[in-house]
Amino acid sequence: MAKRNKGRPLDGILLLNKAQGISSNKALQQAKFLFGAQKAGHTGALDPLATGMLPICFGEATKFTQFLLDTDKTYVVRAKLGERTTTSDSDGEVVETRAVNITRAQLEAEVASFLGESDQYPSMYSALKYQGQPLYKYAREGIEVPRKCRRITVFSISLDEYDSHAEEIQMTVHVSKGTYIRTIVDDLGEKLGCGAHVIMLHRSEVGHYPSEKMVDFAHLEALVADVAEDESARHALLDKLLLPMDSALTDLPEVAISAEQGKAFSHGQVVKLESEVPAGIIKVMAEGQFIGLGERNQHGHLKAKRALSTMQQ
Repeated sequence: MAKRNKGRPLDGILLLNKAQGISSNKALQQAKFLFGAQKAGHTGALDPLATGMLPICFGEATKFTQFLLDTDKTYVVRAKLGERTTTSDSDGEVVETRAVNITRAQLEAEVASFLGESDQYPSMYSALKYQGQPLYKYAREGIEVPRKCRRITVFSISLDEYDSHAEEIQMTVHVSKGTYIRTIVDDLGEKLGCGAHVIMLHRSEVGHYPSEKMVDFAHLEALVADVAEDESARHALLDKLLLPMDSALTDLPEVAISAEQGKAFSHGQVVKLESEVPAGIIKVMAEGQFIGLGERNQHGHLKAKRALSTMQQ
């Protein structure tokens, strides 16, 4: 007999404000337990050092996590100048210390130089591995090894604070998917000639999701404190915090079909529409309800790309 999943069927997205010192996976497991969900997944891991927005997808929403992984992100980052570490953040070991001799004008110019598209290479002073050894071990021996680069875009970057006494800076950075903020800070330190590493990192936005929609575990636990023993009441309070599954898909074109067509769509059948089916990935609505993602087939008709199983019943 197949093992039955524990928990309740639950669909939606929670914007968790992850605390410092906890891994993204541990935060996911805590949220899954608190909500009593059968299935959950997070989108875009944050390092234990980092805090901020970690979207947790429950149930059917896990089918659309890729759209949150692929979207742009906004971070507030604080960096220490004059020190380079093995991991480009304060969790690593200091491997190099240099004097900080910069002007604010020089700092602003170098920060602005990161705007736009570029190829980003992981820092040689990082824990990423090459042939089984972390890159920082090669760096200490003066050995440069191949590193896979990725094309990134920095949409905006601002210098919010420069504390010359503490030799610290704070920036807000809006970047494309897959951008390493630690690498930007490390590269900035090298441009300035003094080295730098991250001492605080907070993800304030993921795509269109605003920071005011985030909730942390302290808030969640306080919310249900008075009904801790009443499972139904606890779930009712928590579920009000969930965002709809399609809230991650606001940039996609949308088509509306009938309930009958929706059932056929959800069973993988092609749906013929009177209007032209848009190109690319499409958000499909049936009687005002989100039922999945579709695309145009070679004959110009609508076919399912990722349908909700709840509509197949």
